[in-house]
Amino acid sequence: MSSALRVVAVVGSPTSSATSRTLLLVRHLLASLQQRVHASVELVELAPIARSVGQSLSRDEVEPAVEQALQAIETAELLVVAAPVHRGSYPGLFKHLVDFIGLEALVDTPVLLAATGGSERHALVIDHQLRPLFSFLQAHTLPIGVYATPADFDGEHLNSAALQARIALATERAAGHLATQALAVAAPLRRIA
Repeated sequence: MSSALRVVAVVGSPTSSATSRTLLLVRHLLASLQQRVHASVELVELAPIARSVGQSLSRDEVEPAVEQALQAIETAELLVVAAPVHRGSYPGLFKHLVDFIGLEALVDTPVLLAATGGSERHALVIDHQLRPLFSFLQAHTLPIGVYATPADFDGEHLNSAALQARIALATERAAGHLATQALAVAAPLRRIA
C-alpha cells in the first residue's frame, strides 16, 4: 500500500468556536477528500495561536506552537485552506500567519481554497483574495473553491445540497489532480539535446 498523502488543513479564523462554520466546512471537505484519497490529516487552527502570531514581527520571533504550525503548512503535500470573510477579505491575523511562510516553501503545492461569509455578496473572496495570495507563493491553487454562508448549515450539519455537491466536486477534482501529479512525478522527464 502506498503511503498516505500528507494533507494539512488551515482554519484561518482567529476566534475559537466549536460551532465555527469555517471549521465545520473544513471538516466536511476533509471527510469528502478522505473518501477519495488515502490521506493523513493535520489540522492547523489559527485561533489557539492567534495571540502569538499577532505579537511576532518576524519568523525568528514566533513561539514554538506557531513554528510547528508553519512547518506543517510548509511540508504539506496538499493544503486545504479556509478563512472566514470579514469586511470583504480574510482576517488580518490569517494574512500575518501566511506572511511567515517561506517564500519558496509552497512552490507547486496544491491548495484547495474555501471560505465562509455572512452572505453571498462575499463569494468572490476565493478568487479575488485567497487565490492571488497563494499564487504569489507559487502554490498551485486548485480551480474549484468552496464558499459557504450561514444558510448552508443547520448546526453542525450541512443542509445545502448545492454546497454538498460543490464539496464533492472540489475534492473529486483535487483527487484527480493529485493522481495526475503522481503519474507525472513517476514518469522521468526526457532530456532534449
